[in-house]
Amino acid sequence: MKNISISFVMLLFLVVGCQSEAKKDKTEPVAVKPVKKEVVKKTMADAATILAKKEVPVLCYHHIKNIQPGDSEYKRAYTVTPEAFAEQMKTLSENGFHTISPDQLYDYLAYDVPLPAKPVMLTFDDTNLQQYTVGAAEMKKYGFKGVFFIMTVSINRPNYMTKEMIKELADDGHEIAAHTWDHHMVTKYSGEDWNLQFAKPKKKLEDITGKPLKHFAYPFGLWNQAAIPQLKEKGYKMAFILATKRDTLDPLYTVRRILVPSSWSTAGMLKAMESSFH
Repeated sequence: MKNISISFVMLLFLVVGCQSEAKKDKTEPVAVKPVKKEVVKKTMADAATILAKKEVPVLCYHHIKNIQPGDSEYKRAYTVTPEAFAEQMKTLSENGFHTISPDQLYDYLAYDVPLPAKPVMLTFDDTNLQQYTVGAAEMKKYGFKGVFFIMTVSINRPNYMTKEMIKELADDGHEIAAHTWDHHMVTKYSGEDWNLQFAKPKKKLEDITGKPLKHFAYPFGLWNQAAIPQLKEKGYKMAFILATKRDTLDPLYTVRRILVPSSWSTAGMLKAMESSFH
């Protein structure tokens, strides 16, 4: 019995000793300090650099409907037929064009971020219903995305888009942008006009889409120097004119577009895209 007790004590001593040694062998983990990644701030290009860059073709559409016998030349200039629009989208796709967003264009112009091969921007003014029923449907066939400049006074009116349509376009990856409240010329604004035509439409469209709104198109493509600081103050980062000269000081607020009229053939459109943007 005495031998058994001695053996048990020795065994217990060995076990405790092994455990103590095991504890000694454990290496305390060394705290690794996280390495701070250095944030490289991109330098925005100056106006001269932006103006020197090759322009991206930006097409502007209004009405997508059949021409009527009594339509004026002015109205025809703002209209393409559904058949012509379908052919134009098909041709752009077959010729390898890729639609880009305003943010992509901005990054290209301001920070020299590369664009996809053969970029083009498709823009639509005034909230016309056919832009949703015909335009968006045709673009979807080719994976194209457009920019819809919304005149907010027209929302939910007959022959114009509803809030639900605008939200659907935004959810589908199209860009929703502002085109004033009621399409009055920017060159005539003063006082409360800046808030009514710039700030309120921006807020309304952001409430509809749930997304920030950053881009603007001038009605009739007309702009003046007084508008640019107002656009900046209201939170817009880029604005679009038509085929007139860009501003030498703020080219990002005078990005050029060309109207696609009913008189153009598809081949004529491609030729105009090549000749109008340098």
